[in-house]
Amino acid sequence: MTTASSELGVRGREWLPEARRIVVKVGSSSLTTIRGGISEQSLAALVDTLAERANAGTEIVLVSSGAIAAGLAPLGLAKRPRDLATQQAAASVGQGLLMARYTQAFGAHGVTVSQVLLTADDLVRRTQYKNAHRALEKLLHLGVVPVVNENDTVATHEIRFGDNDRLAALVAHLVHADALVLLSDVDSVYTGPPAEGGERIPHVRGAGDLDGVRVGSPGAAGVGTGGMATKIEAASIAASSGIPALVTSTAAAARALDGEDVGTWFSVNGRRKPVRLLWLAHLAATRGTLTLDDGAVRAVVQRHRSLLPAGITAVSGDFEAGDPVEIADLAGKVVARGLVNFSADELPGMLGHSTKELGRALGPEYERVVVHTDDLVIV
Repeated sequence: MTTASSELGVRGREWLPEARRIVVKVGSSSLTTIRGGISEQSLAALVDTLAERANAGTEIVLVSSGAIAAGLAPLGLAKRPRDLATQQAAASVGQGLLMARYTQAFGAHGVTVSQVLLTADDLVRRTQYKNAHRALEKLLHLGVVPVVNENDTVATHEIRFGDNDRLAALVAHLVHADALVLLSDVDSVYTGPPAEGGERIPHVRGAGDLDGVRVGSPGAAGVGTGGMATKIEAASIAASSGIPALVTSTAAAARALDGEDVGTWFSVNGRRKPVRLLWLAHLAATRGTLTLDDGAVRAVVQRHRSLLPAGITAVSGDFEAGDPVEIADLAGKVVARGLVNFSADELPGMLGHSTKELGRALGPEYERVVVHTDDLVIV
């Protein structure tokens, strides 16, 4: 963690003006009109704030929703489609329109932008991760503001982040950001709906500060997929793994970046973790379950060892090598998640055998752990 991010985590939002690299996420509800198209006024106001900060020397990565919303009107759609294929079509049309607006708006301030489209594989698979990290580092070094979005046109239900709030939390780790700022049309996290007497929560130091908090359902705005729940989740993911986060409104973005007392600040309460483990712990759609005997549970959970076939008692689900799976004890309690090295068809014949036995009987490619400790997270 950099010195700036260490100070941010300990001292709070007043140090945000000194952050050298910030990931900012803006939601569809902050960029769209009542009819669902992109609001030129809202987009320009946000860009004015971010461009001023970029021109002052801060490295900015903008994670922006709005591609699907921008594609609705050109396709004659009155509201956000429910089916994935139409969402992909709208994203394909809208992404270019959205980038054209960002290019023009940032260009008026002398700031160059780039388009970066990511899928979950780009942040989980080692080769793609290294490529994404290298590309973003070079863009930032060149003074560019990368505009990041999920690659909705090719993403499937199984590999989607689900919402750009979660994507932003992972991107913050990908680029080793000093802080994450999540913008929407709500100015803070509240204990409940403000209209019903809910009070602002200015500072979250840990999960206990959110006990009893009631938030609205995701997608309430109609053009986005998130809600306050996903912002709290994203901010918590970042804070629990070394990056402070701020949740506030797009209208308060300038004041937030100036370190004023707006929004809800999530202090760092954990150490930085590899991005693929964050994805595995919080976002991955698991494809099956491996049930372990008591000895294997102790080895995995308490001694942080890799999972061997000898300790597995049962296999369920339909998965391929490299897929995420849950790891459970004999009572069915999930104790970990991991990326499995064998398919659901291969594993049953391996149970109860040592890796050496499997190597002799089936070949050297079977003399491997089922889940390596580097690809395993305790839950």
